[in-house]
Amino acid sequence: MAELSALEIAYCVAVMLLAYGLRGSTGFGGALGMPLLALVLPIKILVPVWTLLGFASSAAILGRDRKFVDYRAMVAFMPWCAVGIAAGLYFFKSLDAQVLTRALGVVVLLYAVQSLVGVIRPGAMPQWLRRVIEPVAGVLSGGVGTMFGSMGSVFFAMYLDARVVAKDAFRATTSAMLLLLCIVRGIGYYAVGEFTLEAWIMFAAAFPLMLIGIYVGDRVQVSISEQAFRKLVCVTLFVCGIPLLLK
Repeated sequence: MAELSALEIAYCVAVMLLAYGLRGSTGFGGALGMPLLALVLPIKILVPVWTLLGFASSAAILGRDRKFVDYRAMVAFMPWCAVGIAAGLYFFKSLDAQVLTRALGVVVLLYAVQSLVGVIRPGAMPQWLRRVIEPVAGVLSGGVGTMFGSMGSVFFAMYLDARVVAKDAFRATTSAMLLLLCIVRGIGYYAVGEFTLEAWIMFAAAFPLMLIGIYVGDRVQVSISEQAFRKLVCVTLFVCGIPLLLK
């Protein structure tokens, strides 16, 4: 961090506020921040820091919104996510990560467009497609989170959007899912000694920015209608898909 220029520090601050503003309003937009920060920060340090931020931000949101968690959707999702984790470990060893990431970016962008059409024209997404999306999103969330340490929550959003979960439950359930994955991932990082002093210092520096972003995003989420929230989810999905294409 000491080697960053003033411009790079300003860039990191802007990315944090944007990412966690989206996180506070939609429940999942924080995934956007990691690939953007990786442009100026070492990924080796950033991955465990992002896990700590994911845990802290989920706990902050659930502190008030835990009553909105859709446990039925969460329980139905987790087995598919476990399959994805196993698949992620396999593909991480056997496939070119860059090609796979770009392919996933295309999937996210196409889904965002399809979902936006569904918001503008209710009923445009057929029921059979929703049934297909749910397990696919679960598998992809586990796989992507395992391989890249981020972006898995984008597929939480795809899953919950396909189930047409109300906005309060959407944000709370996404946060609960992310909290569980961060705990599991954090245990792994701790076991291999990735929570270094530098990682903790970076987390301490980012923590206040995370809280500000979530606070602003929360004010946005409270003030918008259900349809406007759906549109925001679609736009955020689209934006989150772009870093995957460029990764």
